Amino acid sequence: MIRIGIYGYGNLGRGIESAIRQNPDMELVAVFTRRDPASLKINTDGAEVVSVADVDKYADKIDVMMICGGSATDLPVQTPTLAEKFSVVDSFDTHAKIPEHFARVDSAARKGNNIAMISVGWDPGMFSLNRLYASAILPDGKDYTFWGKGVSQGHSDAIRRIEGVLDAKQYTIPVDAALESVRRGDAPTLTTREKHTRECFVVAAEGADKARIEKEIKEMPNYFADYDTTVHFISKEELVRDHGGIPHGGFVIRSGKTGFDGEHNHIIEYSLKLDSNPEFTASVLVAYARAAYRLKSEGVSGCKTVFDVPPAYLSPKSHDEIIATML
Repeated sequence: MIRIGIYGYGNLGRGIESAIRQNPDMELVAVFTRRDPASLKINTDGAEVVSVADVDKYADKIDVMMICGGSATDLPVQTPTLAEKFSVVDSFDTHAKIPEHFARVDSAARKGNNIAMISVGWDPGMFSLNRLYASAILPDGKDYTFWGKGVSQGHSDAIRRIEGVLDAKQYTIPVDAALESVRRGDAPTLTTREKHTRECFVVAAEGADKARIEKEIKEMPNYFADYDTTVHFISKEELVRDHGGIPHGGFVIRSGKTGFDGEHNHIIEYSLKLDSNPEFTASVLVAYARAAYRLKSEGVSGCKTVFDVPPAYLSPKSHDEIIATML
């Protein structure tokens, strides 16, 4: 059995707990929380709820630690810190900062002789793999990624960290005209702003400066500054009533040409339609926890991404079963 720890118990942590139930080669050992452990009820009999202050005591009891913090401020600190003690998996999704996050985590994981899988999920993650596969197959072409319409957990979390914000949901929305142009094989050159818009629904604290909050959202680098962004201030009741779900999805498209004169056009498209963004993301993380466990058992250490993992390491099936049933 692969012994799993969950560090943080928000939407993603709960999704990981439910995903473990679908993987009979895994067991949940403990959930680590910044809250009072006595106040937290989980859904797995026999698993402990432990303060994050006591996490080091579990270094010999957990094979893979799933880190469920936010990318804005949590993961840049939590992942390298925990990677010295545990093999870890995170979902760091600030694309522009992945190289520096990789470097910090790699140093920590090698120091602890552990495996650290970073930026696991669907983008970065499954979308990343499909961009790599498609660009390798159609070198004469262009990549396009469209997200949504759906709730971005990372962007919503970034808004919630602004002073005066009580809660928020952010939707990423593809621009239909751009998406259809790519699917036709037009191979357009599109700016970030031309591909997506962002729509934010924000619950502000009483007396908060809404103009300042809106300005901070729209000017936030790596999140909103490069997009046409609309901000709506609504009540907590409206947020719960109208924006209670966490759907998402998107498309990775490669438009390319083959032939001696580039006379033949091809479109590769991979799409996701997700009822629950965190539950699907959690399912990807759990598959890569299996890969991390296998790599560690082979004596491998350091930071890895989805590009570095053999696909067979994700499956609970044996190599012979995979060849017989899936090849």
